[in-house]
Amino acid sequence: MTTQAASRPMTLPGRYYTDPELFRDELDRFFCQTWICAGRAGQIPRSGDYFLRQVAGESIIITRDAGGEVRAHYNVCRHRGTRLCEVAEGAFPGRIQCPYHGWTYALDGSLMGAPHMQEADFCREDYPLHKISAEIWDGHIFLNLAERPEPLLTQLAGLPQRFAPWRMQDLQLHKRIVYEVKANWKLIIINYNECLHCPILHACLNRFTNYLGADNEPPQPTYIGGSMGFRGGAETMSLDGRRRRDYLPGLNEEQRKQVYYYAVYPNLLLSLHPDYLMTHTLWPKAVDRTEVICEWHFHPAEMAKPDFQADDAVDFWDLTNREDWHISELSQAGISSRAYTPGPYSTQEELPHAFDEMVLERERRARR
Repeated sequence: MTTQAASRPMTLPGRYYTDPELFRDELDRFFCQTWICAGRAGQIPRSGDYFLRQVAGESIIITRDAGGEVRAHYNVCRHRGTRLCEVAEGAFPGRIQCPYHGWTYALDGSLMGAPHMQEADFCREDYPLHKISAEIWDGHIFLNLAERPEPLLTQLAGLPQRFAPWRMQDLQLHKRIVYEVKANWKLIIINYNECLHCPILHACLNRFTNYLGADNEPPQPTYIGGSMGFRGGAETMSLDGRRRRDYLPGLNEEQRKQVYYYAVYPNLLLSLHPDYLMTHTLWPKAVDRTEVICEWHFHPAEMAKPDFQADDAVDFWDLTNREDWHISELSQAGISSRAYTPGPYSTQEELPHAFDEMVLERERRARR
């Protein structure tokens, strides 16, 4: 082997996509020790509204308390550990009550009532729901299961300033599609961050953007991404490239001509278009299975128009998503073969290689 070949960046060994024990370690390392995107603040617009999120085998209640603050707690009663809530989303009647023995909690997690616990040494203040840190960035709800997490802004680094013109907090959900992908979560991120496959896999997408025209930001420790311009007269990513909605307020001329694709580790894929926002959140279910929640968000002024249309964008990305999921599943199947060995990255695959290096570095840090 030549020196050049020996130093060439290579894909990860197969165990990073097939080993259940390594997968469990990654769940703790990435999904329990860092900030993860759980959804959008618009999912719980009023006090008492809630939704559940499954994170690394844990059920988490995300709600708003009486003052409107977003709260997150483990879905576990402090009495005998019973699951408090079964329904995936809804509204609490001003309190959270255990279905077993009636222990009742305020929306901020404090214990309000505990039947038959009148003993003199029992103190309700000692038994609140177990809290999970929750913060919001431009309408995105982030959770951190660590005991003493660093501030969310530390992990986001320069992203809040970079994406401020999109005013993501003002955008509203139009459509949500949940996909079950038979592939490791890392393969989905790797696929998202390169377009060398676009001429082969995405005939529709490839009409509107130059697959070699990405303007990537230098890889960062907590995110990777960049922008791609339009071609062929396209104005947005849709089935025909036509823009049927006004530009998002706040965008300058350059931003109106680009789509920005960013992976915010470990589970948020941001796709910022001139006229809408698309998000993917990744929820690993097994070493070879990932739930992907895709959402399309538009400006409320556009959504209020009688001639508002969004199917052009939704259908375009649903088609593209399914193409990506299928190829990711084929990658998972091939990597699971005894014949698989790491292969070489090209110089056009800087972002996938940077993601791999981040995975390895966090593994090394965890072993120290």
